[in-house]
Formats: sequence, C-alpha cells, structure tokens
Amino acid sequence: QNNALLKEIALRKTELQSRSERVDQLEEMIQNQKQALSELKNRISNALLNFEGKGLTVEQRNGKVYVSMENKLLFESGSWAVNSRGREAVEELGKVLAQNPEIAVLIEGHTDTVPYGGNGPLKDNWDLSTKRATSIVTILTENSGIPKDNLTAAGRGEFAPVAPNTTSEGKAKNRRIEVVLTPKLDEINKLLKEDVNNAFLYLKRANL
Repeated sequence: QNNALLKEIALRKTELQSRSERVDQLEEMIQNQKQALSELKNRISNALLNFEGKGLTVEQRNGKVYVSMENKLLFESGSWAVNSRGREAVEELGKVLAQNPEIAVLIEGHTDTVPYGGNGPLKDNWDLSTKRATSIVTILTENSGIPKDNLTAAGRGEFAPVAPNTTSEGKAKNRRIEVVLTPKLDEINKLLKEDVNNAFLYLKRANL
C-alpha cells in the first residue's frame, strides 16, 4: 500500500509540474499576443497619422484594435462609393494588414437613426451599412498581400451607436465604418483544449 501511495504521489507531482509549465506557457503566449497587438496598433496609427483627427481614430481595447472611420471621410450622404480621400486611408490600412496575415479583419458598417431615403437597390439603413462595409472589403482585396479569408463584412445599421442620435454631432459619430482587428488565437485555443482533455483524463482516473 505504501508503494502504491508513493507511486500515486509521484504521478500527481508530475501532473502538477506539467500543468504548471503549461500555465507558464499559456501566460507567455497571451503576453506575446498583447505585445503584438500593441505594436500593430502603433503601426496603424503611424500609417494613418495624416487622417487621425479628421474622422478617424485608432484604439486598442478588449484584446482588439479598432479603426473607426466616420462617413465624412469615406462616403457622400446616402452613397456607398468610397471617395478618393477615403480610399487613400483604406489603402494605407491595407498595407499594414498585408504585413500581418495572422490578423482577422472584421469590417462593420454603421448608420444613424435617420431612415435611408435614397433610390435604387437599397431598402433601409441595414442595407446601406452592409453595402458600405462591402465597399471597404473590395478595396482591401485589391491588396494581394491580405488573405481574403481574413476578411469579413457586416452591416449593423443603427443598432450599435457610440453616441446619442439626438444631436447632429452624435449622428455624425454613429455614421461610421469600424475595422475590428483580432489576433488569431489558434495556438492558445489548442493549448486550452489540451488542458481540458488532460483534466478530463485526470478526473476519469480519480473516478470523480
């Protein structure tokens, strides 16, 4: 019984040591991701320096980088055609994204609450926001260095405001494109999955 107990203790010590090493590895990977994201944010800010304060902001929060472009930089009222100045900003952003193919890119279109009043194939603000997001994706796909499977276009209409729609200033802030940059977490997810499987085996051996 003593020998069996000693073997069990040795096994548990080995498992604890292995788990501690994996936690350290996971923490290092997360820290590296944070550092890489901060560097990405700085590169984007530098690339878009001429546009910041002119309807464009770059922020890092919640483990992501957000590039917000007000519609006054990109589109005429009711239009989804990107103007020349807006195209220049999107192309500069694309140059940075091409150097970071491990980043997932979500392009969201947003509107204010004023109903869409244009003619043509669009029905409402949701249609307009989607069409505008797709216009940005189209420009980014012209850069062959950006993997197309990294890009996603989404229209959110008037339903994710960043300011009250009760003032003209608030409406202007809500009419925007947001480019949300997220690091792909394949390695971290793989490590977490392995830890879950190991924990399951441990419980199974312990009959818990």
